[in-house]
Amino acid sequence: MATRNSQEAETGFDRILRFTIPDRECRGRIVRLGPTLDTILSAHDYAPPIKLLLAEALVLTALMGALLKDDQDQLTLQAQTKGGLIDLLVCDYRAGALRGYVQHDVDKVADLGANPDLDALFGYGFLAITFDIASSGQRYQGVVPMEGNSLSAAVEAYFAQSEQVPTLIRTGLVATSNGCVGGGLLVQHLPGGEEGRERLHVRLDHPEWEHVAILAQSIRHEELTDPAITLEAMIWRLFHEEREVRIDKGEHLSRGCRCSEQYYEQVLSRFPAEDRKDMRDERGVILIDCAFCSKEFAIQD
Repeated sequence: MATRNSQEAETGFDRILRFTIPDRECRGRIVRLGPTLDTILSAHDYAPPIKLLLAEALVLTALMGALLKDDQDQLTLQAQTKGGLIDLLVCDYRAGALRGYVQHDVDKVADLGANPDLDALFGYGFLAITFDIASSGQRYQGVVPMEGNSLSAAVEAYFAQSEQVPTLIRTGLVATSNGCVGGGLLVQHLPGGEEGRERLHVRLDHPEWEHVAILAQSIRHEELTDPAITLEAMIWRLFHEEREVRIDKGEHLSRGCRCSEQYYEQVLSRFPAEDRKDMRDERGVILIDCAFCSKEFAIQD
């Protein structure tokens, strides 16, 4: 088998594949994260359960981000909790750039088993998904309870409750000595082919949707993470009996932390002079830690 890097273009590591099934009025996205996932996860020494949770969140963020149309649009996934081990989980996507971070109780994580459920991780929590649309300046946000047996199930519930769009999501994760691989499939039904417009008369039991959902549910976690199976091959396996499946190769994905000295200087300039004075250390420097990439910036104010 070829190495991960030489197979990137073929297997779809760190790449999104978009597809539509016109006769069924469905659209979908499929993704497989490899080196980019490793880069983001390596910013902090996360315990295995936290690392896998963040990996799943990044796969979901890539899938939903691929629904955006403009390079300046942004998708943000955020989970906040009360009484759980995790205080904050946040990931975002813009133009193929991904980043993510988990703030959690490090001491309590050691008491978790190998596969903790959402209740153990989050306690009483909420999932917020935000679409920022650059062309209109509008922000759309849906907030739903953190329910289900996985983060993927919670995102499915978001689409059902907030977007009212029949949606099926499957994710797969595997950690090996060479790093972590995460794959995901998202399929949606848009009645009347109304992608990007108002969706009317949504039916969760629509026969076209039921047909596509049954086929999509047959995908296995091992397929999503297997570098020997291309993204195109997975779509073919699922929907090869359809009359037409349109495929569009989407963005290549990368770690996209937007931190820089210039950025933080701009942020600090919005604070009053007295507030900035309180932030300085004895050298007159303001130290800022970026939670996403774990870099420290010394800003001379």
